[in-house]
Amino acid sequence: MIASLLLLLPLLGAALIAFGPAGRRDVAGARAGSRTGPRWIAAVCTLVTAAVGVVAAMQFEGWRDGSFGLHAGVDWLADLGITLNMHVDAVSLLLILLTLLLMPLCIFASFSAITARQREYYGWLLVLQAAMTGVFLARDLVFFYICFEFTLVPMYFLIAIYGGENRARAALKFFIYTFTGSMLTLAGLLWVAWAHADRLGTWTFDIPTLTAFAQSGLSSGEQAWILLALMAGFAVKVPLFPVHTWLPLAHTEAPTAGSVILAGVLLKLGTYGLYRFVLPMVPDAVVAYAPFIAVLAIVGIVYGALICWVQDDVKKLVAYSSVSHLGFCVLGLFALNPIGVQGSVLYMINHGLSTGALFLLIGMMYERHHTRDMNRIGGLARVMPVWSLFMVFFVLSSVGLPGLNGFVSEFYCLLGAFTASVDAQTGYPGRLGPWYAAFAGTGMILAAMYLLIMTGKVVFGPTHLPGGHGHGGGHGGGHGGGHGHAGHAGHAADAHGDGAALPPDLTRREIGVLIPIALLCIVLGVRPGLLTDALARPIEQALAASAAASAAATVARPQDADTGGGASGHAEGTGDDLPRADAADATGDVVRERVRG
Repeated sequence: MIASLLLLLPLLGAALIAFGPAGRRDVAGARAGSRTGPRWIAAVCTLVTAAVGVVAAMQFEGWRDGSFGLHAGVDWLADLGITLNMHVDAVSLLLILLTLLLMPLCIFASFSAITARQREYYGWLLVLQAAMTGVFLARDLVFFYICFEFTLVPMYFLIAIYGGENRARAALKFFIYTFTGSMLTLAGLLWVAWAHADRLGTWTFDIPTLTAFAQSGLSSGEQAWILLALMAGFAVKVPLFPVHTWLPLAHTEAPTAGSVILAGVLLKLGTYGLYRFVLPMVPDAVVAYAPFIAVLAIVGIVYGALICWVQDDVKKLVAYSSVSHLGFCVLGLFALNPIGVQGSVLYMINHGLSTGALFLLIGMMYERHHTRDMNRIGGLARVMPVWSLFMVFFVLSSVGLPGLNGFVSEFYCLLGAFTASVDAQTGYPGRLGPWYAAFAGTGMILAAMYLLIMTGKVVFGPTHLPGGHGHGGGHGGGHGGGHGHAGHAGHAADAHGDGAALPPDLTRREIGVLIPIALLCIVLGVRPGLLTDALARPIEQALAASAAASAAATVARPQDADTGGGASGHAEGTGDDLPRADAADATGDVVRERVRG
């Protein structure tokens, strides 16, 4: 029941907003501060849902043993094996808690930025929350895909209506890229379901059932095609180089809350899909192509960092940094060992906190000064000391300063790649090695350079502020790059007007939005074991098939060199299943002991 509430409460809030009272600005001026309008309905709804999430976390019994809990669901189309089943493990529950944390903060951060079309804005945010939560709850393939794909709709409207000057182009590019990739992923997943029905005689869309079938019932060639289909959708969502080009524009043009949700949660739908489907479902293909995918991740790390280095727009710089940072996340996943995957899951959470906070700070700066150009604004430490304190803190978190949350994530991802060896006796089998970690590590150096250079200019440089704002007809999302659009239907109200009424430095509301994220960055930096202990068992289970395939490929390698055979260890009729299982048993205890120790 509690899992159902996590999904239904945001939808109930969206319905109340749709049929409830209009925002005060929409009828007679939002600055009157009504507490019955859409923004307060959304705020209360997200806070109640967050409280339910805390109760769910306290009741969840799988923190230590990696089991699934909080079961809920009903049969939908039983004849086709389609259900609305909802379960969570530690990984999915942590991502749900991240969603439940960021959403009320985004709502409160939008109070002064969004004064036009409030019903649509807050309603779409709540629908988006429900869809994202559904992705992490789903244990049925059809239910998962419905939620996964439906996230496109509210985010499209949030960008297209409340975004910046190029909002229409950004929203369309976002939709086309992600929708096209998701259709290919759907085709691959449906093929697995069809193969199960064709060979075993029953239709089912239960994710664990299809995963077990794909591991043992598909040949290496079939797994390779399924891997390609799954990567088509999940890699775009991450985004992985070279299908990343939609992200910087969408980030830059989205309203502040849209950018925070994109960085904090939506991108993690891609990495979560890689973790939940790719690693366990097609282990032989993953082992064969892990080095190639890791190379793409490393190219994205370095390329994104170099692009950040030459940016003048602060928001665009942080947007491109997500391309670089998420490369570490993918690298950790395809290290195919517990340390790397733990680092990747930690990165999903920590990137959402640090980068989400940076987008919040950039939005707060833009509301006051209506520019994000580092050539037009600088020395804010003298004008906005509290804002500057938070800015420096979250930059250091994003850089990976030891003692803050970002360091542990990057270190684990690099350590996972470094120790990923074809020698199964190490207890950390994989297909990468030290050179992958060395090249990826240059991204950490470049990240420190571009983020600290940006901080030096905006926070500590010579004080200069843009004069004569003149933004009486600014965008509803407060991100129009300083261009008025009073005649646009979605921007009839002046969102910049509230910026003029804001004090020079942060308000108590804005400080209250940032403090929870800052505290979590410190806690997770000092005590990462709070998460790694909970992640050990579910990650071990998710990696079991890939570890077995990797060990089998290692055992078969000398024989393959003589016969010219493949290294997949899954060819039918060759007896490869036996060495793969034996090798997995031999290394499993060592892996388990190292993860827990």
